[in-house]
Amino acid sequence: MEYQNPSRTQCLNSDIISTLPLNIIEYILTLMPLRDALRTSVLSKKWRYTWERMPKLAFTDNLAEGQFGFLGEAVAKRLKVTKAISHVLTRHYGPTILEINFSVDQFRIFSDLDKIIRCLSRQNIVKEVVFIIKDGCYNLPFNFFSLQGLERIHLQNCGFEPPLTFYGFSRLRSISFMNVEVSAEMLQEFLSKCSLLDEVILNGYQEAVDFASGGKTFTFVDLLKCVPLIKTLDISKYYMKYLTAGGMPDKLPTSLAHLKHLHLDVRFIEQFEISSALCLIRSSPLLEKIIFMMCYSKELPAQQTSSNFFDPEGHRDLKLDHLETLEMKMFSNLPLEMEFVKLIMAKSPVLKKVRIELNDSVSVNEELKMLKDMLLLPFPRASPSAKLIFVRPETYL
Repeated sequence: MEYQNPSRTQCLNSDIISTLPLNIIEYILTLMPLRDALRTSVLSKKWRYTWERMPKLAFTDNLAEGQFGFLGEAVAKRLKVTKAISHVLTRHYGPTILEINFSVDQFRIFSDLDKIIRCLSRQNIVKEVVFIIKDGCYNLPFNFFSLQGLERIHLQNCGFEPPLTFYGFSRLRSISFMNVEVSAEMLQEFLSKCSLLDEVILNGYQEAVDFASGGKTFTFVDLLKCVPLIKTLDISKYYMKYLTAGGMPDKLPTSLAHLKHLHLDVRFIEQFEISSALCLIRSSPLLEKIIFMMCYSKELPAQQTSSNFFDPEGHRDLKLDHLETLEMKMFSNLPLEMEFVKLIMAKSPVLKKVRIELNDSVSVNEELKMLKDMLLLPFPRASPSAKLIFVRPETYL
């Protein structure tokens, strides 16, 4: 039988990549570096300019890769990066996620970013921004606060100071701050103007979190008044230090009716912190997941936690009818830590998993004794089916 080469029509009909649904093509583009995504226009007519509708645009250091000829490297990189960003944004349309991820201000493009944000504020198409500045600090321009389509904000190493004319982001649901320079007063005012917020993540180092400036205090009670719809709350240790100053009541006057995920860095030896954490837990009737990161400090506690603080008899009103997961990280097997675990297990009838990530200071023998005590010694367990998992540092996932 004589072999015949397939016709051009047959080849086109078998071109699988051109027959993919548009939403699949757009998803594939989001998984590629932006430079490569732009080049897909040559694949076929269906792929041509599809990148212009990409749901996410990520501008990173690799935009400046390549040869720069006679120009100085720094100048050439800046021109290349700025030109690339401007080209993409002027051609792109539709709601999008914008990610800026650069090391330091090595390209000296902060002033150019200001101009780009100014242009974006006129289009009102950005739904989410991710600004990650490494080893530097980018002060957000006032035009940033005109992006009224924003639903999610993730900032790392940025300066955050809304103008006096800022009236809030009407669609904003999530903020994640990592080493963001913002005062307590400014943060409180900002949160109070974003009524739909249901996720708040505050992480940072001590230098970046100066809540004490100006004598203005900002506690958990103040924060939670600003976010009545909160579903996820994630607070690192330096924010905890300020937010728990002076302690909290046993229970908030208004329940956190929507809170499901609580992630806190806690110093158990500091009673203000652990009592505040318990207040949040007690005030959250629908809580499903608790993650505590154990923190330690050389500073003396303002008020030391008593040894019987977690006695179940003192917490009869604590009910965790929806809690499914408890995670303890950097667990050192201190008595207070273990008593807290037992208290939560005694109050959680639908608990499915208790995951304890051990501090590297815990020996194998200590781990075995801990496991034996938890399994054999009698203490109240509301959920007999809850799995108890111990994880050593080298096996963290």
